[in-house]
Amino acid sequence: MNTVPATVEIPGYLAGTWKADPVHSEIAFSVRHLMISKTRGRFTSYDVTLVTSENLLDSSVTATIDLASIDTGHEMRDNHLRSADYLEIGKYPTMSYRSTGIRRTGDGWAIDGELTLHGVTRQVPLALEVSGFGADQWGGQRAGFSATAEISRSDFGIDISTPMEAGGVVVGDKVSISLEIQAVLQQ
Repeated sequence: MNTVPATVEIPGYLAGTWKADPVHSEIAFSVRHLMISKTRGRFTSYDVTLVTSENLLDSSVTATIDLASIDTGHEMRDNHLRSADYLEIGKYPTMSYRSTGIRRTGDGWAIDGELTLHGVTRQVPLALEVSGFGADQWGGQRAGFSATAEISRSDFGIDISTPMEAGGVVVGDKVSISLEIQAVLQQ
């Protein structure tokens, strides 16, 4: 069995159950628009739980994201993204992620897991950076994590593609996802 002593790998590492602090966390995305720039957005309502185990490789993460909470800073675009053309939130109100394993990579970590979006479940690995563990000013413990991934909209059945006259499409298929999670140790 491959064991990684977390106390050696990550200073201050604590085993326990952690919840994302929504005031200090962000789940964001970006997608190519008009083939020349990126449109960025975020989700403002989610539940992320991390369980850090004594053996880091036995740790896990689950997340549920309220798709109605999408925010790109443009109400008309947000409403279009909520529609049947894209997220179809009337039928699929949430997307979820469930880890299936954690592994060491060259200079970091990867979380293997399943993303369910638009009624489709696919394997989506997250590149993980552990930012640290430490005490907060209220007597609690906090941990910081950053993760990134890239998905294909069409892999999840979201395959609207409006062609442009000069070639390409209005909205790209590849979506970059980034998570900045500050988690609070639960008592």
